[in-house]
Amino acid sequence: MLAAGLLLLTSIASVDGNGIRLEVDAQMRTRVVATDAAPLPLGPFTESETLLTADGELHGYTLDNRTEADVDDALGHGKAVLWTGHSGAITKRVEVTAYPAHPGWLFLRVRYTNGGSAPIDVRGYVSNRYEFEPAKGAGEPAFWSYQSASYENRPDWLLPVTPGYARGNYLGMNADDYGGGTPILDVWRRDIGLAIGHVELMPKLASLPLQRAGAGNAQLGMSVQRELTLQPGASFDTIRSFVSVHHGDHFATLRAYSGLMQAQGLKINASPADIFEPLWCAWGYGRAFTPEQVIDSLPVVRQLGFRWAVLDDGWQVAEGDWTPNPAKFPAGDADMKAMVDRIHAAGMKAQLWWAPLAADPLSRTDREHHDWLLQNADGTPRHISWWDSNYLCPAYGPVQEDAAAFVRKALGEWGFDGLKIDGQHLNAAPPCYNKAHHHAAPEEAAERVPEFFRAVWNAAQQVKPGAVIEVCPCGTGYSFFTMPYLNMTVASDPESSWQVRLKGKTIKALLGDRSAYFGDFVELSDGATDFASTFGVGGVIGSNFAWPGVPGEKDPKLLLTPERQVLWAKWVKLFQQQRLVDGEYLGTLYDIGFDVPETHVIAKGQAMYYAFYAPQFHGRVQLRGLQPGRYRIRDYVNDRDLGEVRAPDATLAVDFEHSLLVEALPQQP
Repeated sequence: MLAAGLLLLTSIASVDGNGIRLEVDAQMRTRVVATDAAPLPLGPFTESETLLTADGELHGYTLDNRTEADVDDALGHGKAVLWTGHSGAITKRVEVTAYPAHPGWLFLRVRYTNGGSAPIDVRGYVSNRYEFEPAKGAGEPAFWSYQSASYENRPDWLLPVTPGYARGNYLGMNADDYGGGTPILDVWRRDIGLAIGHVELMPKLASLPLQRAGAGNAQLGMSVQRELTLQPGASFDTIRSFVSVHHGDHFATLRAYSGLMQAQGLKINASPADIFEPLWCAWGYGRAFTPEQVIDSLPVVRQLGFRWAVLDDGWQVAEGDWTPNPAKFPAGDADMKAMVDRIHAAGMKAQLWWAPLAADPLSRTDREHHDWLLQNADGTPRHISWWDSNYLCPAYGPVQEDAAAFVRKALGEWGFDGLKIDGQHLNAAPPCYNKAHHHAAPEEAAERVPEFFRAVWNAAQQVKPGAVIEVCPCGTGYSFFTMPYLNMTVASDPESSWQVRLKGKTIKALLGDRSAYFGDFVELSDGATDFASTFGVGGVIGSNFAWPGVPGEKDPKLLLTPERQVLWAKWVKLFQQQRLVDGEYLGTLYDIGFDVPETHVIAKGQAMYYAFYAPQFHGRVQLRGLQPGRYRIRDYVNDRDLGEVRAPDATLAVDFEHSLLVEALPQQP
């Protein structure tokens, strides 16, 4: 017999979340339905939540009952619906919660209980496994996607889901020093999007696989490997996951996710005003730079309008020996302070490059603190291939304390105004088996990476409030969990101008407009001159040019020729005139995947700023988001008047290659 208050189901039940409905059938299979207009099922019923055992995946659940309860937690007031069923000895309880304050989102947690008399060897579980059908009559690509898992080949974060596509999206390590990401998988059609992920407050070693068999449905889900023996009568819970629906590209999903995480306590820092200024880095001289090259370049750097100077890799003895290289700074600390004083005297702020959690073999850290190393299961050090170094364990207290001490020295004693924290190995960490660290589980090293950055952040703000903490996880998918402990993000070694723009839109969705986004050195963009891609998404522009007027060997590709000097001066002047970094990025007006040309919009004061991108485009573009009225359109890069348009249905005939940046100014009636 059923307990009081439980309802025996012979037909489909559902949970509604104001724009989304999750329907369940008698076998505990579910499907997602968008409900903000006429109900729109996004795919068939699937075995969306299931247990992985040593004998394989457990199928064939039977739904037994349903109950409801009110919920009040960090996400607000909501209603939780519980579905309970069984398959053999396993009882499965699925809790689905809807909150009026979070329309279009549902939150899930599953509890598995061994109701039998024998132990069960668990290998993991699957949650939120859905199929997403292409729109009827849609061409290819039928879907676009946001995938933030990190791989050594540094793929785009936004990708079309073409027939036969497949990727595992493991959020742990996918190479020696590549791993981590923001735990969201978002797939969208032109008309509707479907996203899943988790809302835990620390990194989890989950996968968000995406595949598409032929030209059929997109298949997405979340899987977690977890080995345990489930004794009779024992239970375990999955991590808390979500499913959401939306319109447009991934921007709305990421903006809502950021709000959810902040509601749970992960606060985002506003950037200090002075970091929204053009930045020059001495990396154009490479690791072999001389202090004289940097100092002698400062007058032209300042004349061009750059307001930050960055001392990059090569100032130190070694990774893991963060003391000034005596060949360059023979007086050690005094010479470093003198370098900062010269930068300040030139009218600029000073930033210092640093790659923590890396220790070169035989470096001082390796020699004196070998016990700090992160170890593999066989006891060997974990190697960072890019730096040819070894990992330090981010979860080990002495490692965190040593990093904080360096921050206090660099900012407090040497006088730097900020740090450029660099390295793809910083986005995540492998499990650590070093017995000296007394981890509760090896996975602590991965889960506590944010704790390391919190130690760095706290030290920086204590010794120099407002200090800039830039984290550049080179080529990786940026983990949201470190974002509360920085105030500047970066395109992090973009491999194209497209990556500069897509990363800009993604990061602005997660962090908002008051957190600075640096588009990285223009020399990394298409043609090594594409300021427009950073400019149009409201990013901070920068360069790592080498000045031909100083002695010493330099990379000719990075030389600031007279022609480039004119171009650099033009864009820095435009940056200061337009100050798009002070505006509001309107990320829901255009779909970065499906809309052609690719378009980004920033509102600032009474004006709207549109940035269009395409290899070549000839036709009419829509100027979305304008209030009713007349607007004068100006190509502000080339100072050309393009005529007037009338909103709200404004269009403009254009003809351009690569980019067109325009200003729309309202006209008096």
